[in-house]
Amino acid sequence: MNRNVIARRSLAAVAAAALAFGLVIVQPSCIVSYVGGAFRYQPSELEKRLSKPARKLVRKAYKGLDPKRITDHHVHIVGMGTGGTGCEVNPELTSLLHPMKRARYSVYLSACDVKDEKAADQQFVARLVDLTGHLRPTGRFHLLAFDRHYNADGTVNARKTEFHVPNEYVHSVARKHPERFTPVLSIHPYRHDAVAALERLAKSTGAKMVKWLPNAQGIDPASPRCDAFYAKMKELGLVLLSHAGEEKAVEAEEDQKLGNPLRLRRPLDAGVKVIIAHCASAGEDVDLDDPEGGSAPSFDLFLRMMANKKYDGLLFGEISALVLSNRMGRPLATMLDRQDLHHRLVNGSDYPLPAVNLLIRTGSFVSAGYLTEAQGEQLAEIYDVNPMLFDLVLKRTIRHPTNGKQFAASVFLNNPGLFGPGSKR
Repeated sequence: MNRNVIARRSLAAVAAAALAFGLVIVQPSCIVSYVGGAFRYQPSELEKRLSKPARKLVRKAYKGLDPKRITDHHVHIVGMGTGGTGCEVNPELTSLLHPMKRARYSVYLSACDVKDEKAADQQFVARLVDLTGHLRPTGRFHLLAFDRHYNADGTVNARKTEFHVPNEYVHSVARKHPERFTPVLSIHPYRHDAVAALERLAKSTGAKMVKWLPNAQGIDPASPRCDAFYAKMKELGLVLLSHAGEEKAVEAEEDQKLGNPLRLRRPLDAGVKVIIAHCASAGEDVDLDDPEGGSAPSFDLFLRMMANKKYDGLLFGEISALVLSNRMGRPLATMLDRQDLHHRLVNGSDYPLPAVNLLIRTGSFVSAGYLTEAQGEQLAEIYDVNPMLFDLVLKRTIRHPTNGKQFAASVFLNNPGLFGPGSKR
């Protein structure tokens, strides 16, 4: 692999170790830039910066994809509330009294090319518009709102709210680029106005999906208190995109268990279509079907649910994060191999994660046999210009190390089984 690429990746690893000791406080720009947004060029420079082989790899990645149907189901919008957006972040994320949280937040800002926290919300969106606007073809991107953490009694838990992105703000961003962005609602089912808000916002925004991160938002998908919400979702034809498995931002065990994929059987049994983000590829959960109370990899529980014939047509998996260095392993190899499930898989980038340099390890894919050395070098070129394009091309390029299987083209298109062939994505 290109020596410069190896050096940059190695330096990112060293920087990560420095962050672990809180050195971001001493040298924030030097360290954070290598761990976070280590891209060197702008999306508009794609043709100028890519070598001929790298441009050929991009063209090959788009081959067989209907430009009108390319879809990214998992794109985060985050902000601090600058310019009256209504966004919020937990004060601990910006406090030097919490150096690890501050370091993580600084890395995300860098990955999103936010250079001025006083204009963070506007710079985040400008960067996203720039990245997506220089893709050819552009595709459609689902922008995720993110509701607060709520207690069981329906009151807000500000201490456990990591960040908040209002539905109205996401809708306003999507309205400015309707040919490209689609809003995704996030409504906590414990809210006293949850059902009414769901109906009102679904009609006013045209959203087709609802996003939950149960571990971080304090949602038990298996709780009866969600039943009225599920009934309204089914009535409105809304799809639930839910995280499952371990969530790194959650420290309390009682919250972590809410990510158990088996808890999502309740909305499925209520007739709600569910997309499990990341295919529940991280962590372990209690096997709720084991009377002895044993645990199992969350990914195995996801596969068990996918094998249940009554959930065929209701349950889908989403492949974001499967190609990140902290998740690469058996789940990725399994999902490449399981082509019988590809018609039930959808793509998501989980942006801004693909822009976090620490999580990008093309060399690891080469070493494991997913990529050739030349492909690794070409993908590194693409990353330096456009991390979102890199994410798509990487997923379209990787092959199973032993049998050569790849993700089907259908994974990267809007799935008719989710919204119907004629519906707006």
